[in-house]
Amino acid sequence: MNFRIYAALAVGLFSAVSANAAGDAAKGSTIANQVCLACHGADGNSPIPMYPKLAGQHPEYIAKQLKEFKSGDRKNAVMAGMVITLTPEDMDNLGAYYGSQAAKGGTAKSNGKGSVGEKIYKAGILGLGVPACASCHGPAGAGVPVQFPRLAGQHADYTVAQLQTFRSGERANDAAKMMRMIASKLTDQDMAAVADYIQGLR
Repeated sequence: MNFRIYAALAVGLFSAVSANAAGDAAKGSTIANQVCLACHGADGNSPIPMYPKLAGQHPEYIAKQLKEFKSGDRKNAVMAGMVITLTPEDMDNLGAYYGSQAAKGGTAKSNGKGSVGEKIYKAGILGLGVPACASCHGPAGAGVPVQFPRLAGQHADYTVAQLQTFRSGERANDAAKMMRMIASKLTDQDMAAVADYIQGLR
């Protein structure tokens, strides 16, 4: 099965579970300030590199991840505890809130223009069958609403950690195993380079 077929399956599966996602940003703000602030920041721009920035993320993606933390389809001991009292409506409201917040950019440490990180992001690794990240997440990392998450400005530490969990199979909530297939072909150096480039995307 080639990458285009994987992508088509992923779009269909993600759309099926997310097409009806909606939420109330004001109610989500209340929950965020009670439950999420310490790790993700008041506006979703987490100041802690190990925790993801949520500001500007597609609401449907956030709601999907929260629901999968609760169901166990996505494994994370910390998040499993955080979502235990949240209802599906709460999760949609959090998605709406964080999606409405302005994302703050980051800066790449060494993977700017012409770097290995840029090459992987924009062109993939042809000899290994690794597709360009940009083919799903967009040239500027904005993602595609409903189908693929925003990456621009995300902490490199967090991105590397997620790629590693996809590679190990610890994280397995990617549609059609697409991210697991990609991550399995990346070295630690590849992951660090592309994550650093993503951190600097705006």
